[in-house]
Amino acid sequence: MDWFDPVALQIGPIAIRWYALAYIAGFILGWRYALWLTRRTALPPDRLALDDFLTWAVVGTILGGRLGYVLFYNLDEYLAAPLSILEIWHGGMSFHGGFLGVAVAIVLFARSRGFSPLLLGDVVAAAAPIGLFFGRIANFVNGELWGRVTDEPWGIVFPNGGPLPRHPSQLYEAGLEGLVLFLILLPLAASARIRAKPGIVLGAFIAWYGVSRFVVEFVREPDAQLGYLMGTDWFTRGQQLSIPMVLVGLAVVWWAARRPAVAAPAPAASPPASSPAA
Repeated sequence: MDWFDPVALQIGPIAIRWYALAYIAGFILGWRYALWLTRRTALPPDRLALDDFLTWAVVGTILGGRLGYVLFYNLDEYLAAPLSILEIWHGGMSFHGGFLGVAVAIVLFARSRGFSPLLLGDVVAAAAPIGLFFGRIANFVNGELWGRVTDEPWGIVFPNGGPLPRHPSQLYEAGLEGLVLFLILLPLAASARIRAKPGIVLGAFIAWYGVSRFVVEFVREPDAQLGYLMGTDWFTRGQQLSIPMVLVGLAVVWWAARRPAVAAPAPAASPPASSPAA
């Protein structure tokens, strides 16, 4: 059968791709969901802060994702042609790099607004699976990041993956990193008691993403320029980067759960009523 067209809409020379729409949907729906979560508690960030942070999140995701791919996956090629780093329309984004980019954005933004980065990090982490879900679906539509060859009945022949059926690993990731992770974090992020312990939601996100990515890598085709690592026929760069995430995530949950709960800031006092003129 004919594969999906990665271009959703063509207007003259302007092509709107499904991958771009996935990013847009992830940011907008994630922002709306974050607003809903913050309305359930009196803790920061408030609506104004989330509105302002949206731009920071976009920049952190794109800049960090691109630089992460360059540094972690294809450094030699980009050193040979540095200007190609700017050609993001040819693909090449790393989740681990995007995560670090957003983490830096969270710290800088929260410090500039005078509240704990962990309070913002919890909300962003709870909303992130929405973007991960749409991003992995877009990977599937693009016919990229496919899995290893399989004889399972649900194997798919991808347009650039050779003649043999392969695991649709993009869909596995959409389920584990997107849907399942969203459902795990929802009751945590919606609980005022859990949100009063900043870092629990963020740590749970980091740990579960690391676990799910490590597992899916067993059936995901490794990057051609890297192959398998450490002389094995199974260990990949994605697994190498995910192991620290699991350890850090669990440590953050343990540390945050042991800390005292954060009290909601007191509402601003109303100005005293002026006395009537004598």
